[in-house]
Amino acid sequence: MRLVAEFEIYCDALPLVEVATTVPEATILLELQFNHGERPLFLVTVTDGSHQPVANALTDAYDVGEWTLIGQAGDTRRYQVIPSLSFEQQLGVHIDDLAGLEALARADAIIERIEVLPDGWRQTGWFATRDAFNEFSAFWQQNADFQLSRLTRDGESEPPGDGLTDQQQEALRTAYELGHFDIPRRASLQEVAAELDISASSVSERLRRAQTRLIEETVATTWPPLPD
Repeated sequence: MRLVAEFEIYCDALPLVEVATTVPEATILLELQFNHGERPLFLVTVTDGSHQPVANALTDAYDVGEWTLIGQAGDTRRYQVIPSLSFEQQLGVHIDDLAGLEALARADAIIERIEVLPDGWRQTGWFATRDAFNEFSAFWQQNADFQLSRLTRDGESEPPGDGLTDQQQEALRTAYELGHFDIPRRASLQEVAAELDISASSVSERLRRAQTRLIEETVATTWPPLPD
């Protein structure tokens, strides 16, 4: 039975948690490139938060060796990060079972999304069997604070909006409650931004991304394909 799981691992020793703690207003997504030896290359996508505070946080982070800004589109930036520590070096003080940590890399699972939080990681993963998921969750329950948010069978649909980030949900809810979507509109983008204490451009991007996600999950799935 194949499973899809969403969960949080609360451990402040995980890579880039220090960066997320320094710039809590930023949303940080991490991809690991395991074909680069014992120190996998990090591909980091950052939305919200301005570049300079993120750049300073990357420079000062103890677990970052080198970093490069690869590209930017609106408020979204992509960085390539070379870690200064291997996973064993970084987590060895906090995790007794390093052999178990290495075994997780060979498990029948794919972690497709890692969001770095100020106190750990939020992840979405696909697991080939219940045993594979149990092995993964048991390891983190023993070595950190593991909290399961959602577990479904492969192929089961997600409730609309499950794919939104917390910041996107907050932006949508605030804009709705202030009357930004009313006709006539009762609150401007600037007023929503002031309520959230972020820039109008950041609010605009969060709302666009959230609305696009909701359309993809609901309306778009009912449309017939476009003619060639």
